[in-house]
Amino acid sequence: MTLPTRLPAVLACLGLLGLASCSDPEKTARFLIDPPAGEQVPNRLGSAELKDVSLPEYASGQEVAFQTADGAVRSTPKNLWADNPQRAFTLSLARAISDASGATVIGEPWPLAEPPQRLLEVRVEKALAQANGTYRLSGRYFVSDEGSGGANHARSFDIVVPMAGTEPAASAAAASQAIAILARQIATLSGPGRTIATTAPADPFALDPLF
Repeated sequence: MTLPTRLPAVLACLGLLGLASCSDPEKTARFLIDPPAGEQVPNRLGSAELKDVSLPEYASGQEVAFQTADGAVRSTPKNLWADNPQRAFTLSLARAISDASGATVIGEPWPLAEPPQRLLEVRVEKALAQANGTYRLSGRYFVSDEGSGGANHARSFDIVVPMAGTEPAASAAAASQAIAILARQIATLSGPGRTIATTAPADPFALDPLF
């Protein structure tokens, strides 16, 4: 085989070696969302189905996003979330609400024969490690009790958690802490945001309302 005919094969081998080195799993860090336990709060939800949490596009990707001093949101393939961010956020939030209040909150689809008393929806507008050294989690949550003629509840949230550093691990820890705070706010239908409450027509066979 002459050199010209061997050259493509050599280049292909070098390319494969380069790809293998780039995909070295030891060079890729994966971070968990794991809300810490906190104070116990009253149970105002009973049983609730949590719809898949709506996240901004930058927060729903596999790479851990962060904001730089110029205001841009950036990420790197070397630092990834250990699970699909939407799935991890939804399951972690449901568990944190349940652990904090004793409510039965389960991510959709609802797996039990007896239907839930409430439907819970969370729409996140910002979930970001900011350039000022804080992690911000903001958006709105909605609790509906339409099936029993109870209350419909909407409230905004804006949670800021100081970060211990600029590393992705600090971002993951702050995100977990923010989810724990949000869980307690949802469990008690509270928080510093604005409340909008409406009530469906009364039903004599309804369960106890939220208020």
